[in-house]
Amino acid sequence: MNGRQPALVDSGFVGHAEDTADWARAHAGPVDLVVNTHWHSDHVGGNALLQARGAAIAAGAPEAEAVARRDPGCCAAEYLDQPVAPYTVDLALDDGQILRLGDADWEVIRTPGHTPGHLALWQPDERLLVVGDALSDYDVGWVNLALDGLDAATTALASLKRMADLAPRVILPSHGPLPADPGVAFATALRRAQRLVDDPDGALWYGARRIFAFALMIRGGIPADEVEPYLHARAWLADAARLLDRTPEGLAAELTGTMLRSGAVALRNGRLHAAADHTPVAPQSLRVPYPRTWSAAEPR
Repeated sequence: MNGRQPALVDSGFVGHAEDTADWARAHAGPVDLVVNTHWHSDHVGGNALLQARGAAIAAGAPEAEAVARRDPGCCAAEYLDQPVAPYTVDLALDDGQILRLGDADWEVIRTPGHTPGHLALWQPDERLLVVGDALSDYDVGWVNLALDGLDAATTALASLKRMADLAPRVILPSHGPLPADPGVAFATALRRAQRLVDDPDGALWYGARRIFAFALMIRGGIPADEVEPYLHARAWLADAARLLDRTPEGLAAELTGTMLRSGAVALRNGRLHAAADHTPVAPQSLRVPYPRTWSAAEPR
């Protein structure tokens, strides 16, 4: 958002940080503020670079507090095996807080579910709603039942209902195109979110597929003979296996087979790749420390 307070909502993946910074500068000039809808790696990956160039970082209070104390679980980075460069949060955001972004005032709306600290941004004059990963034109955000509790899907559904009640004119999601009809998009999202509530096993499978596909995207695929050992070592898969009453080995094999048969992943030249379109990531960009080894946050 350009104007008197140039701002960026979310900052992409660490492997694309330079591209994100260049794009933001081209559209808004030097960025004063980055607002994170939540702390997953594909939303906070450019924070460190933009902060080094003078931007302040704002995030929902629960996640801001965890980053400030350098909690090892920050960004679920180690848990999901999704690297995040170390950053600090300058402004913790609470429900109802007003932010000046560009030349307009936006209200912070707490929308937990996809993560406990997830937030949306509401511009009431133009009825614009930034929804982060709560929904898109084709999906709803996955929920982490193992980390966030079995009621995380119910929480996500309540957040969607709260946003739908705002009756936005335009929905601005973090992924995919702008929904052509906000009312239809919310009706569809509410049905999908209700299914996650009604079918916890389905919610676990949904999350596992999304996490695994992203792992393949950011690594340019994984050699076929290394896929199952990679999955066996993942904490998220072990938790999903426990909740689904399976062994990690059994779930890894079933997950890989299911995604191959559906076309969600593909075997090419001895490597398993995510089939969805994505931007390649330079391998060296993944070499950032897990939050447990981030140095203490310095005051700004």
